[in-house]
Amino acid sequence: MQIRNIVLIEALDLAFPAGLGVLTGETGAGKSILLDALGLVLGNRAETSLVRAGEAQASVTATFEFTPMPALITEVLDDAGVEMEPGEPLVLRRQVKADGGSKAFINGQPVGVAVLRALAPALVELHGQHDDRGLVNPRGHRLLLTRYAGMDEGEVASAWNAWRKAEDALEAAIAAIANAEAEQELLAAHVEELEKLGPMPGEEEQLALARADMQKGERLADDLKDLGHVFTGSDGPLAQLRSAARKLDRIAEDHPALGEALEALDRALIEGGEAEEALNRASEALSFDPQVLDDTEERLFDLRAAARKHDTTVDALPAKLEEMKAALTDIEHGTERVAELKRKAFDAGAHYHAIAETLSTARVEAARRLDKAVAAELAPLKLDAAKFRTAIQRLPEDRWGAHGIDAVEFMIATNPGAPFAPLNKIASGGELSRFILALKVALAEEGGAAVIIFDEIDRGVGGAVADAIGDRLSRLASGTANGSGAAGQLLAVTHSPQVAARGGSHYMIAKSSQGIVTRTSVRQLDKGERVEEIARMLSGAEITPEARAQAERLLEKV
Repeated sequence: MQIRNIVLIEALDLAFPAGLGVLTGETGAGKSILLDALGLVLGNRAETSLVRAGEAQASVTATFEFTPMPALITEVLDDAGVEMEPGEPLVLRRQVKADGGSKAFINGQPVGVAVLRALAPALVELHGQHDDRGLVNPRGHRLLLTRYAGMDEGEVASAWNAWRKAEDALEAAIAAIANAEAEQELLAAHVEELEKLGPMPGEEEQLALARADMQKGERLADDLKDLGHVFTGSDGPLAQLRSAARKLDRIAEDHPALGEALEALDRALIEGGEAEEALNRASEALSFDPQVLDDTEERLFDLRAAARKHDTTVDALPAKLEEMKAALTDIEHGTERVAELKRKAFDAGAHYHAIAETLSTARVEAARRLDKAVAAELAPLKLDAAKFRTAIQRLPEDRWGAHGIDAVEFMIATNPGAPFAPLNKIASGGELSRFILALKVALAEEGGAAVIIFDEIDRGVGGAVADAIGDRLSRLASGTANGSGAAGQLLAVTHSPQVAARGGSHYMIAKSSQGIVTRTSVRQLDKGERVEEIARMLSGAEITPEARAQAERLLEKV
């Protein structure tokens, strides 16, 4: 951890090795500041009061090293788009400004604070006097028991999802058929109407083009008709030319000079005749049966009316017809389809129930073993009058889910004859912490975070009980609590010399004042300094030779 300008801490760099690390110091020295700093980098609310007086901003950096990286952390980083090289440590950083606002970074990449909060459960688990998370929260008890049983909820979750999917398909089919049956008569009428209409793909465009051509031809024919007097009228220009040619032909015999004029008239009459023939051919080409235009327009209007009626396009009418025919077929064969879906849903439900029952049986057996294991830990922790029980409740079917058919909660009774109650109902914080420690040892760290912190778990106890607490913390950190041999990382804030002596590393928190400036410092102690600190914890302000000798014996014992 690197802490800068957090409350009474000006600058602090700490490195915690694997195993059990203990933090000691006088009351009020500033142990809570360390926990507040850690909480800040894990996504807790950024209070401006954390910024050291007179400074513009504060920051906390926490570096975690894993071999290998836990799957939950990898998943959160992938979802957040944070890129990391294989083997690279995870570096979280949080900045808080004195005038408000904060920033968060992972490996130098800016992220939202929500990403830090998502990572926190896999990184640090804190158990303190008023902790309401971790093992105290009943939401996690079921999964812890499942893992303790050596089981996985993945198979039952898959079976649950398959059952839900089958039930949803059945409900959808029943609803669709019910809706269709209510409109079956109308649907059949629509099918009959469209089948009679017989719409064809692309038909609207073809009809529209044909109609436009015929309307255009009709207008041209009228124009040609207006030219008819040129060729057919008795008083038209062409008739007058013919009359003039006849007269000129009679007098041209007596006057040869008129032959040239006669030849010009003949050529004009020939050209006029050719024009007349061409116009006749064009008129024949443009001519059409008016009934065909009427039929074309009627067909086009009928198609467009049908499209409006079914809220679609003319080109989509054939597909609409097939859709309605399929709906009618579904109604006709709906009973068989529903029966098949009912069978599938029943089989999926039976499969889920069988897997869930197997999981439930495994949980019940694991609960017996866990209760026995926790009971064995209670007496050495001065909880011999208390009892622990894993309560498993069979849920009603409407509360079954991907987790199975059970509700699980860890319950305790602190005194003989007292009723069992949830962990978080215990009045004594010291008892709660010791219960959690017993559970941690019994559960062998099933589903635990990378780092576990116990804050003053030894409050109110001493002697053999404190020694038992230290022993269990040491076993958890070394991996011998569950026989795994894999070293974990535990940090214990303690006032007990017996617990402090168990630490593989020892840090002393101290507060000093220079004038009006007060600072909190933390430093790792060597062997000689550990003797002095543990002796102080044994004897108080005045360290006696006897206290030093006892401190040495405690350190040699472990």
